[in-house]
Amino acid sequence: MAGELDGMKVAVLATDGVEQAELDRPWQALEDAGAEPELVSLRGGTITAYQHIDKGDTKKVDAVVSTADPDAYAALVLPGGVINGDFLRADSDAVAFVTSFFDAGKPVAAICHAPWVLIEAGAVKGRRMTSWPSLQTDLRNAGADWVDEEVVVDGNLVTSRNPDDLDAFCAAIVEEFAREDDEEETED
Repeated sequence: MAGELDGMKVAVLATDGVEQAELDRPWQALEDAGAEPELVSLRGGTITAYQHIDKGDTKKVDAVVSTADPDAYAALVLPGGVINGDFLRADSDAVAFVTSFFDAGKPVAAICHAPWVLIEAGAVKGRRMTSWPSLQTDLRNAGADWVDEEVVVDGNLVTSRNPDDLDAFCAAIVEEFAREDDEEETED
């Protein structure tokens, strides 16, 4: 399905401790569909991904969240990982970056522990969504309708539970981001 997202610039917000499969697989799906993903992080240089609790590959950072312009991106992907999710939700620049995508009505995709960041951004109330199971109480307490499904699409938000759901998550990202891209072209 190459070409569905031709030229679409997508921010992938992650830091040290990101779950490697949840960074690599959506990134590849975006590239395969013609998008241009960029790694946005808390600092420049590189980040270290993890494969569960073991260190994985390092990834080059394209932009620093404190100076990145959310308007430069058409969509946002938030990969999971316990450490990644916890660090991002504690960073005010990262939370403001995420909030700006919701304020602009742009599509956002989050998997595993990434919905922690969505809670901090005030973006889950009234939303039907999923996550890593241990986040369900946090999400419900923040007003979300948490369900145990491999992928959930609620408006401009796509969520999934874990690396086992990556096939469905990646397909939903491409489909929903393409829908958003089509709507923008119709409005122009």
